[in-house]
Amino acid sequence: MTECAWCATRTKGTYFSERYKRLAARRGKKRALVAIAAEMLKVIYHMIKDGTAYQELGPDYMDDKRKQAQIKYYQDQIKKLTGEDSPGKESA
Repeated sequence: MTECAWCATRTKGTYFSERYKRLAARRGKKRALVAIAAEMLKVIYHMIKDGTAYQELGPDYMDDKRKQAQIKYYQDQIKKLTGEDSPGKESA
């Protein structure tokens, strides 16, 4: 499985290659490779279980997901500061 992960990390412009780069910077190359292999196994399991085809997420998936989470967080903070959606207040 690690050989498959190695090939997946060497393919440019894919989710697994970008994920590998991020993990390798923090954990090291060997641990990152095993983590990618484990992640690939999870994907394969769900593909078999659900009977679906593999859908490439793309190299910017994690960045987009993080941006959306930050936007939601700051919107919630603004709502808290302005007093919107607070219990006990009725809107007219």
